[in-house]
Amino acid sequence: MSVDTAATVAPGAAWSLGEPPNDYVLGNVRAVLPDRVLDDARVVVRDGLIAAVDTGRGRFDVDGAGAFCLPGLVDVHSDGLEKERMPRPGAELPWLFGVMSFEGKLRAAGITTVFHGASFSDREAVATGRSVGAARELCGAVAEWSRPTTCENGNNTNVCMVDHRILHRLDVRSRAGLDALREHLAAAVGAGDVTPETPAAVSHEDHTPGIGQYADRTYYERHVAGLHGLTADQAREHVDTIVRTREANLAVRDDAMGWLADRAVHGLARVFGHDPESSAEIADLAARGGHVAEFPTTLDAARAARARDMSVVMGAPNVLRGGSHSGNVSAAELAAEGLVTALASDYLPSSLLGAVFTLAARGAVPLPRAAALVTSGAAAAVGLTDRGTLAEGLRADLTLVTYEREMPVVRAVLRDGSR
Repeated sequence: MSVDTAATVAPGAAWSLGEPPNDYVLGNVRAVLPDRVLDDARVVVRDGLIAAVDTGRGRFDVDGAGAFCLPGLVDVHSDGLEKERMPRPGAELPWLFGVMSFEGKLRAAGITTVFHGASFSDREAVATGRSVGAARELCGAVAEWSRPTTCENGNNTNVCMVDHRILHRLDVRSRAGLDALREHLAAAVGAGDVTPETPAAVSHEDHTPGIGQYADRTYYERHVAGLHGLTADQAREHVDTIVRTREANLAVRDDAMGWLADRAVHGLARVFGHDPESSAEIADLAARGGHVAEFPTTLDAARAARARDMSVVMGAPNVLRGGSHSGNVSAAELAAEGLVTALASDYLPSSLLGAVFTLAARGAVPLPRAAALVTSGAAAAVGLTDRGTLAEGLRADLTLVTYEREMPVVRAVLRDGSR
């Protein structure tokens, strides 16, 4: 696959800043549909929605110059905003600046919808920058950046071209995290922001060394040794202390799981089970109304989740790296077996398209099916039905991509029809 030129705006089709067109025709693209790639295609946009996808050299306003046209990417789990806000340990920047800055990286990666991970936890706040307070500040900054503003001409406009949302990450052994998330979501329900039609995305996680992501605790010991500059023996003692502390918080875990099950039953939370490692964990997740197996660590867990028709989310960096950095199951192997329904960037936005084209180039997954992992499959994981496919009636979130030097290059991003 190779396309050398970028998408351009056709003569006479200039768009005024802050006043993008609701109606236009994008032509001369390779439209990536759910089951095939449609060459020499046109995407007709009316009132910010896709009105048609067809072929032929009819009239068009924007020349895609032969680029691939994908639905705007949906990133269901991104922790990149944390690093944007604190690029070096102790070097903290304003949250709102971080959101603005990180949006540029999202757009450059073709992402039009992102779920930022807000970690409601009090574990190792000094080392990681994660805390209940930081989670609240992150949520507040995302809400502020997403709020429409009033231009000098009196019209309302939105400064962001990415749909910013929150993935609420709950450490199930953190009492402070549980109490804070309860308060946060209660306020969101009271304000009408969380309803059965618009449930909150909540990922519950238990990063106690020896289970889940760090089932082999030696990986975690190496992690903390590098993080804190400890010897191997010091790291082992440090991890022992963490394990003892978290084992004393089992009652908090039970409380958290019960509360999440109640939220799921009432349709107020779309529940992700983070790092499930067995079919038994998947069965428990299903019993509590869970919807998504997020980063399953074993083949057994992934198979069990798909057998129950759950969404299965894996990390795109795992695909690019050729394996898990924690010694767990390979995302590429699961995808080749048809067990992955969505990919998340985790910490690297550009990894989404990189993983898509890597899977396709290796012949592990055809391009349309690989693209679905970051579009329609990702949208389904978070319960969004208005985007993710080049189909009539859906949002005109579009990404134009060329394939150069065996890498995908984003040439243009349009959200709701706006460039």
